Formats: sequence, structure tokens, C-alpha cells
Amino acid sequence: MGKRKSSSKPVVKAKVKLDTAFDCLFCNHEKSVAVKIDKKSSIGDLRCKICGQNHQCRTDALSQPIDVYSDWIDACDEVKDKGGVAEGPDDYDEE
Repeated sequence: MGKRKSSSKPVVKAKVKLDTAFDCLFCNHEKSVAVKIDKKSSIGDLRCKICGQNHQCRTDALSQPIDVYSDWIDACDEVKDKGGVAEGPDDYDEE
């Protein structure tokens, strides 16, 4: 008499974790930019540990740190295209 064929266990695939530390666009240090996402207030905060550059943007429930980093890259490109002048609360006309 023969044994019954035993079924093999399914192979568990490891999930790939996305990075939360990135390269800085301004000081060019590797893995110096840390991204934190506050899900409660829907704000993504990006900060360079070396040069101190920071960026904040609105996020949603599906946002990942790479989304905040890519938003920072887009914002830097937009400022560069406008001639290097950032728009923000500190910009005002003095008369």
C-alpha cells in the first residue's frame, strides 16, 4: 500500500518595502532625506538631515513616502522653470 501524496506548503513571497530615506536634491547626500506622513492630519513632511531643506504637502490615505518625495521633485522643477523664485507665504510686495 502506498502513502497519499502530501501537498507542499505555499511559498510565502516577501513584500517589498518602499524606501523612506532618499537622496537630497540640494546637497546631493545619499539617504539624507527622511519622509514622515501624518495620516491623521493628512500632511507629508520631508526634511534633509544635512542641509535642512524641508517640504510639506497634502496627502491622502493611499500616499506613500515616495509620493511626498516625487511631489518635492515636481515643486523644485516648477520653481526652476519659473526662474528660481518660490511662491509662498513669505513672498509679498513692498511698496
